[in-house]
Amino acid sequence: MEAYDVIIVGAGLSGIGAACHLKRECPDRSFTILEGRDAIGGTWDLFRYPGVRSDSDMHTLGYDFKPWTDAKAIADGPAILSYVEETARENGLMDHIRFGHHVRTARWDSDTATWTVGVDRAGSGRVEITANFLYMCGGYYEYEGGHAPHFEGEDDFSGTIIHPQAWPASLDHAGKRVAVIGSGATAMTLAPAMADTGAEVAMVQRSPTYVISRPDEDKLANALRRWLPERFAYAITRWKNITLQAIFYKQTRVRPAKVRSQLLGLVRRHLGPDYDVETHFTPRYDPWDQRLCLIPNADLFRAIRSGALEVVTDSIERFTEGGLKLASGRELRADVIVKATGLKLAVMGGVTFTVDGKRVNFPDTTVYKGMMFSDVPNLVQTFGYINASWTLRADLTARYVCRLLNRMERTGARQCTARLRDEDRDMPRRPWIEDFSSGYMQRSMHLFPKQGDSHPWRHAQDYAVDKKLTRAPIEDGVLVLDNPVDRQSARRRVA
Repeated sequence: MEAYDVIIVGAGLSGIGAACHLKRECPDRSFTILEGRDAIGGTWDLFRYPGVRSDSDMHTLGYDFKPWTDAKAIADGPAILSYVEETARENGLMDHIRFGHHVRTARWDSDTATWTVGVDRAGSGRVEITANFLYMCGGYYEYEGGHAPHFEGEDDFSGTIIHPQAWPASLDHAGKRVAVIGSGATAMTLAPAMADTGAEVAMVQRSPTYVISRPDEDKLANALRRWLPERFAYAITRWKNITLQAIFYKQTRVRPAKVRSQLLGLVRRHLGPDYDVETHFTPRYDPWDQRLCLIPNADLFRAIRSGALEVVTDSIERFTEGGLKLASGRELRADVIVKATGLKLAVMGGVTFTVDGKRVNFPDTTVYKGMMFSDVPNLVQTFGYINASWTLRADLTARYVCRLLNRMERTGARQCTARLRDEDRDMPRRPWIEDFSSGYMQRSMHLFPKQGDSHPWRHAQDYAVDKKLTRAPIEDGVLVLDNPVDRQSARRRVA
């Protein structure tokens, strides 16, 4: 049976970053990366729909150790995939990746301080691999398919129905009437992209979303790169963007009405006084109660003004042979219907975990520092920010994991477990994510771990707070470092 010090699950943006940190900061630790698909890149290899891009700037979505050097800060999917692939090659990771290795189970044995991972290997059945430490970097949604609610009459529709997560490469949408169902980031991305390439697009939304437009290039970043070494220009731009994002998010929490007015004012400026902003771009919730949709170079607004894209705010009554019938009675003709209706969330990649023979029920656990779980040893998950770039927390998590592994090596410990103290046991247990009402989160929140009401048991959406937490002493009275022999001796004393 193969054995490693660390198993990393997932070769996407998080997994490749984790492996880079591990190789640099823990050079004596052996590791492998298990990837269920046949390519690296995760999200950026999976999604192939028109216009696929980041909705965060690449100076914060990029790794802290690898400058983003393209002129465009809001990058398209292929450019991000190329960045991840380049990072893997530069750091010698390709030989560490096992493609076609889909992790299904993980069993922890406290007597040996070992995780045994059950893997479905493409073409050769089930295998098992062991490691002392398990590092989950497989994202938070199901790769097999997105959330696709069934509508009455779908079988009657004579055209093509698509989900963005399974985009057919052969689809030619030029000259066709396309109905995009949804109002989230995916709909806001592909609708103007399809309109720009010859489709007549209607974006059908049940309710509006806040949108904000910004240029896809960062003028400061591009100016700094002409005068400074890449790493300095990148660091300055990264700091600037992190700071501005944090200030803006704080304003949405303390002055929501003011931010709301500013956002809607910008929309009116783009679409003009005669457009019905109240109906189509004025949500019923406050800014950042759901994720804001970023519109690079006002592409959505330009498509609306050109007449190639229409926003339709209405409910769908049913599919018809020729398109959609709406609750208002309107018949919307379509050749192609795109269900941009969101993701299916997957807790820990859908892997079944057991600790000493007992199945782990994650809703019964409490998250520690946003990455570990009470009473589950030697397990870390990367879960990025909802209100900022995913990779900001992924980098913090990776640096903390390396500090933890090095501390364990210095002390001779083989097990690390977050334990609720006596004073923690009666604290209120809150949802995994608070103050965020997006449907894809709310549908699955009951499946996720809980958080407490104070650190280190809070799952904060705050980069500055997390930065302090992950730099704090490893042994904090909550995280217990020990060994199998320590546990066995304790059991003998009790007996």
